Amino acid sequence: MKHLRVLSSLVTLMISLPLLADPGTAIPLWPSGAPGALGDKATDVPTITPYLPAKETATNAAIVIFPGGGYGGLANHEGDHYARFLNRSGIACFVVTYRLGSQGYRHPIMLQDAARSVRWVRANAAEQGVDPKRVGVMGSSAGGHLASTLLTHFDAGDPKAADPVDRFSSRPDLGILCYPVITMESFGHAGSRKNLLGEHPSAEDIRMLSNEKQVSPGTPPTFIWHTWEDEAVPVRNALEFAAALERNGVPFDLHVYQKGRHGIGLATQPPEFTDPHPWAADLVFWLKGQGFVR
Repeated sequence: MKHLRVLSSLVTLMISLPLLADPGTAIPLWPSGAPGALGDKATDVPTITPYLPAKETATNAAIVIFPGGGYGGLANHEGDHYARFLNRSGIACFVVTYRLGSQGYRHPIMLQDAARSVRWVRANAAEQGVDPKRVGVMGSSAGGHLASTLLTHFDAGDPKAADPVDRFSSRPDLGILCYPVITMESFGHAGSRKNLLGEHPSAEDIRMLSNEKQVSPGTPPTFIWHTWEDEAVPVRNALEFAAALERNGVPFDLHVYQKGRHGIGLATQPPEFTDPHPWAADLVFWLKGQGFVR
């Protein structure tokens, strides 16, 4: 009887949870080869992987996710886990494997990959079941830097481009920054700067990639969260970006939690996502206000 009760409880839990779709196949962002590729290995091929929610829960909104890893690696819990969690709220997610400094790449390659991923989602919106006017970006740590770079360095696309994907805008409709690296100045993250810009970056590159200095009134609304005790990426990064948004009249949500190590992510595991960090609920609440969640 005890085993039957346990089985019954598990079945009840499974029925109560929204369906978690398995990720789709990783798709090369440039089928004929990425511009600036240093070779033809897997690490030279940036990809985008769709995570689509169950049709009965889909809101048709999309979020493109850039995992963190200091521009030297890609953290699965800041990509796959985020996508599976947001799928529960009906959001289609697209996890990007962008090229990395540890593989010999430098700016602007990473921004090129990020911009292409947003264009790709818009170009394939009908096939993926998403609204091209509701496409956000999300990133953690160095992935947060990449997301904030796209939030401040987007373009409208080229209507005359031979490649139809390049005709679409790379401007996200909103941004989500999780304990982000924002600046290339001294209070940023030295490892991310080295992997992104090399050993001896120019003063101009440091300025252009210090995204607290690049915010404009056209920067999309942004959700930002950080922890006060983060020792790897100081909370000042989030505060400076929020201050820049305020100066430029851009709506934002800022959450600073006292406790929590750097790289904490959701602080839970799929598929149940039991007791996630409070930022997850705060984000879903904010996304409702943005029309991304019902």
